[in-house]
Amino acid sequence: MPEEGVQLTPKSELLTAQEIITLARLFVKEGVQKIRLTGGEPLIRPDVVDIVGQLYKLEGLKTIAVTTNGINLARLLPRLKEAGLNAINISLDTLVPAKFEFIVRRKGFHKVMEGIHKATELGYRPVKVNCVVMRGFNEDELLGFVDFTKDLPLDVRFIEYMPFDGNKWNFKKMVSYKEMLDTIKQQWPELEKLPCEASSTAKSYKVPHFQGQISFITSMSEHFCGSCNRLRITADGNLKVCLFGNSEVSLRDHLRSGASEEELVQIIGAAVGRKKKQHAEPALMSFPLCQDALQNPPNSKQWGHTFSHWLTSRASLPKQIGKALMKNQLARQLFLPGSHPEQQWHITTGILQTQLRGCCVFRKDPSSTFDTKCLEASPVGQVSVDCQSKEASPRSEFCTRDSGSCIEVPHASDNLTHTDEEGRATMVDVGGKPDSRRSAVAGAVVRLGEKAFGMVRQNQVKKGDVLAVAQIAGIQGAKLTSQLIPLCHNIALNHVEVSLSLDEARYAVVIRSSCQAWGRTGVEMEALTAASLAALTVYDMCKAVTHDIVIEEVKLLSKTGGQRGDFSRV
Repeated sequence: MPEEGVQLTPKSELLTAQEIITLARLFVKEGVQKIRLTGGEPLIRPDVVDIVGQLYKLEGLKTIAVTTNGINLARLLPRLKEAGLNAINISLDTLVPAKFEFIVRRKGFHKVMEGIHKATELGYRPVKVNCVVMRGFNEDELLGFVDFTKDLPLDVRFIEYMPFDGNKWNFKKMVSYKEMLDTIKQQWPELEKLPCEASSTAKSYKVPHFQGQISFITSMSEHFCGSCNRLRITADGNLKVCLFGNSEVSLRDHLRSGASEEELVQIIGAAVGRKKKQHAEPALMSFPLCQDALQNPPNSKQWGHTFSHWLTSRASLPKQIGKALMKNQLARQLFLPGSHPEQQWHITTGILQTQLRGCCVFRKDPSSTFDTKCLEASPVGQVSVDCQSKEASPRSEFCTRDSGSCIEVPHASDNLTHTDEEGRATMVDVGGKPDSRRSAVAGAVVRLGEKAFGMVRQNQVKKGDVLAVAQIAGIQGAKLTSQLIPLCHNIALNHVEVSLSLDEARYAVVIRSSCQAWGRTGVEMEALTAASLAALTVYDMCKAVTHDIVIEEVKLLSKTGGQRGDFSRV
């Protein structure tokens, strides 16, 4: 439940029970065999039992299911079962009552557990439990959920965290199916895969001798769009052929305007005909692709297919979902222009390994016969190494630790570029430079202290949602950089991303900003301005709680493009 609650749709705009049955009868006549009542929360609708009863009378309908938060389930389930309900999904993201209350913003954990046990008592097999897994929130409960299936006939379905409006989605929060599976197999190496139907959205597994099983909904890392046979009608009567899509057709309006059954079938058929073979695949999905590439470098022939697939995926992003999904700056730099395919792969893995495992900075004296040496290596989050430090020889090489491939980095200029011969401030003339892809990532840390940190985490700061406001301020700051920093060029940014995460060990907000553009000058200042403005906004919103706030580690983390080459700080 969002902290501000939800705005309820006026009752007059919702489908009536009769309209639901009319549409259901039409779909069943056209071959639909399963109907699920979901939400929102379907069990708060007072006529839900009656709707289930009327659905049960439709000839040809084999399955009537419901997806519920479970709070009202124990009370209503006996009547629902009698009316004809024969499948149940219960949403439950945590087995910790305090976490549950934080998510739904109300008490009720014990009611959900009561509903699960009631469903098993009434003979539902299996009772499906839907768990959205989020890094930093509940990925530590994976084993607990698996153990939940030991003595109960449950199917716990681990769902990859997906982007929807308002859920503050960030790819760093997503835990992939393979990562979850690896974690579970460490505890239960005997875990066995179960067969599944071609149209199934889940990959199912079972621990031998456990009553229940587990499944994975891999909608992000391994989409199942090609076999998807689902359609969705919203509570106000809009037909959606894809959960991720923007396009909707109002069946309610056509019903209420007197459309015939034949006309409705034509309208529905046209919408289904526009259903794409895959949903708007986010650029971030290149991230698992890159992780695979670290172990399996493609040959030259493979690159053409991979690159064209990535371009196709990018081109298919709808505007609205695209904004929510463009989270991964690595994916935007997956291919670098002007280099041979194998070189592209080495550069890509170098960038990834810098982000994932740390890097070495190698320096070589051109006149020396000695091999290059790693001056310093460090894992992410520890020692920082400046690839363009003052002591470097005329050219440095950025090298990946595993592959040994290197990227030459020109030495930093000995002269200040923003002053003229007389020492007066001047703007650099970039008119003669070629256009190229530019990107930069910057960071900052705001130490709040225990009290203010706790209030930010619980969203109890009087001024509002600190993280959301700071994120917007950072994005706005990046776009206004040339108005704030006198000698900066006005750059048309292609993309700005600002993310804020909480570091409980330091009672700190950790800020990361990334900017991308196609132009003649870099976007380092835009990324740094975004991080700085976000940090200052955090300070401003928390200063009423305490003035003992420290803003630190404002720094450029990486940049690509430009004559001086790429830079990366571990």
